[in-house]
Amino acid sequence: MIEAGKVYITTNKHFVSGVRDLSQQCRNDEVVSECLQKFGDSLQEMINYHMILFDQAQRSVRQQLHNFVKDDVRKFKETKKQFDKVREDMEMSLVKNAQAPRHRPHEVEEATGALTLTRKCFRHLALDYVLQINVLQAKKKFEILDAMLSFMHAQYTFFQQGYSLLHQLDPYMKKLAAELDQLVIDSAVEKREMERKHALIQQRTLLQDFSYDESKVEFDVDAPNGVVMEGYLFKRASNAFKTWNRRWFSIQNSQLVYQKKLKDGLTVVVDDLRLCTVKPCEDIERRFCFEVVSPTKSCMLQADSEKLRQAWVQAVQASIASAYRESPDSYYIERLDRTASPSTSSIDSAPDTRDRSSKGESILQRVQSVAGNGQCCDCGQPDPRWASINLGILLCIECSGIHRSLGVHCSKVRSLTLDSWEPELLKLMCELGNSTVNQIYEAQCEELGLQKPTASSSRQDKEAWIKVKYVERKFLKKLPGAGAEAMETGGGGEPKPRRWSSKKCRRHHSSPRVPRMRRQLRPEPATISPAALSSASTLERKFRRDSLFCPDELDSLFSYFDTGAAGAGPRSAGHMSAQAPPAAGQWDSGLGPGGTEACLPAGGLSSDSGLGGSTDGSSDILVFGSVVDSVMEEEGEASEDSSGEGERETWDLEDGREVHPGLLAYRAARARNLPVLAEALAHGAEVNWVNEEDEGKTPLIQAVLGGSLIICEFLLQNGADVNQRDSRGRAPLHHATYLGHTGQVCLFLKRGADQHALDQDQQDPLAIAVQAANADIVTLLRLARMNEEMREAEGPLGQPGDTTYLDIFREFSHMASHHPEKLNRQSLHGSPSNQ
Repeated sequence: MIEAGKVYITTNKHFVSGVRDLSQQCRNDEVVSECLQKFGDSLQEMINYHMILFDQAQRSVRQQLHNFVKDDVRKFKETKKQFDKVREDMEMSLVKNAQAPRHRPHEVEEATGALTLTRKCFRHLALDYVLQINVLQAKKKFEILDAMLSFMHAQYTFFQQGYSLLHQLDPYMKKLAAELDQLVIDSAVEKREMERKHALIQQRTLLQDFSYDESKVEFDVDAPNGVVMEGYLFKRASNAFKTWNRRWFSIQNSQLVYQKKLKDGLTVVVDDLRLCTVKPCEDIERRFCFEVVSPTKSCMLQADSEKLRQAWVQAVQASIASAYRESPDSYYIERLDRTASPSTSSIDSAPDTRDRSSKGESILQRVQSVAGNGQCCDCGQPDPRWASINLGILLCIECSGIHRSLGVHCSKVRSLTLDSWEPELLKLMCELGNSTVNQIYEAQCEELGLQKPTASSSRQDKEAWIKVKYVERKFLKKLPGAGAEAMETGGGGEPKPRRWSSKKCRRHHSSPRVPRMRRQLRPEPATISPAALSSASTLERKFRRDSLFCPDELDSLFSYFDTGAAGAGPRSAGHMSAQAPPAAGQWDSGLGPGGTEACLPAGGLSSDSGLGGSTDGSSDILVFGSVVDSVMEEEGEASEDSSGEGERETWDLEDGREVHPGLLAYRAARARNLPVLAEALAHGAEVNWVNEEDEGKTPLIQAVLGGSLIICEFLLQNGADVNQRDSRGRAPLHHATYLGHTGQVCLFLKRGADQHALDQDQQDPLAIAVQAANADIVTLLRLARMNEEMREAEGPLGQPGDTTYLDIFREFSHMASHHPEKLNRQSLHGSPSNQ
């Protein structure tokens, strides 16, 4: 028992040590730490009491009984041995005495004497033996009782001490038991709440597809710890293999840093975010990518979802804007000039800072010159520098943060000075503006007597206003509908259907007709920059090896580089082929779907579209036009969808029926009326609404038929499906190819249009373009297809895309938006709806 007790004490000590270690691990939880500490001390006292008990048991029982057995019992055993020996001697004497014969007196006397002595000795020793037995029996009883009594006293002391200890601990245990009961109740309530939420989420999954784990994503520029945002991102390595590694990134103290493991130190990716820019990347194979570009390098990153990518881009932009507010711009420009590498000019995504700053200011001035854009759309703060690109409005920094919280499905925020702007998106911003959008979203504010927030209003007031305005849309004026509003009274007093009108804008460029001449096979050396020659030679070597292009189409493609160095200035007659836009009387009028009047130029394309094809099948007069170096060049030219001469489409409202927002958006897209289209979307029009009465066409297809690049961009920014087809299997890319709309083809390809899709005639866009002999579109489609094949051949670790391909598409976008007359080549087909 003593040995087992020692083992028990040792094991108990290990247990108490573990409890104390657990208390240290839970030191952040005051309740658990205090409980473990108190119970650990109490258990240690119990171990001490056990040690005292075992010591007393050893002294009272083991030692005392051991002495009794060792001394008294041993003496008794020795006396017993002597008694047994004397008894045997006496028995032998009795035997000899009995055997002595009578006729031998001498032997009889001797035997009798021996018997007497032996008997005397036996009796004496028997007396001693009996005494030893009696003493042993008495002492045995005493020793056992005394040992057991001592042991029980030790037990009593042990339990008395334990009781005193636990009695002192009893109030705390009762208090802890009450807290534990409350914790059990809270846990049960929380469990039921979690089960309810779990069931609710399961019900939602039946209606919505959760492809990614997108928890609430937010960032705080004014975070107390300086960390604006943090999370996992994939980073593309700069080695030859271009591998992607997942790292923990954070934005803190105007720096972008990451670490591989928690114990590792921080690695600085960007030392000063104020010298950088950030932009989403849609031209690489991986999804949800964005790029942070500094003066000396660029870093390609990938988020787990589109929502996370938008959040990271906005967090970087907000950090840059916050840093610029705290320090003057000139300081960072000077710092950039000092730290820039001599090789910076070779990085396409990191142009000269001064040029970038001047372009950003020029874009800012151009967009702010639109009506109402001189102040924030929601609070009226002057000089707004942020924009919601899908709404077409300008915002201050505080309102832009509120718009970000609404989600990209409601508002897509971008900086006017820190982000790069594509020309079609810039023109879209110039076509809408704060005044136009507020006439839609604040139409009933005066009638309701509401006062919009000011620049000095609190953030809570601004946030409440913005949510009511854009999410709940309570200030919209109802579309013409049923009842008295939908009817007008004629001259005879009888009601007649009310007519809805949509103005269809029309512009005429002042470009003179230029004689069509053959392209020079060899340009003058003085007109070509070394960079253009290098790019052209590289591209030519690639294309000569690829059977996708015929030699004549290659000449058409290389003419793009031949004229690239000339910039946006005047060009010789030998390098330009253009046609004058149709006169006002050349427009064909016809009834569109549903009886709507649709107007297109006689050649099938409006002069404002910025898009075109060629009716000439000859392959030697194929010119792309000059390279547009800046989106701000030739600002005096007519904007694609700017106000000008126009026609007004009208249609009657059916009696007793409201205007369907989807139908209104459908007709406005065809009529190129951006404000009406914006109002239709504000009233809940489905951006991918299908008109079953018109071959299942969508507003995006109608925008293609209407010939407006800006309408297409607006619909795409608001979630239009670039690959949705009509009943004839034709997607927007098919229609744009039929009509020869080069700029729209370029736009759709950039937005991921499927160029391999076949219509009901089993023709893809490339086959349509080849049949129409439209060299511009054929070249674009084959370039896109070749780039896709190159990426598939190189695999996931290859380059994201051919730089020459990206350059050509970028320049086509600039040309389609700012120099549409250089792409004005009419299609052989006309409208695809007639095919």
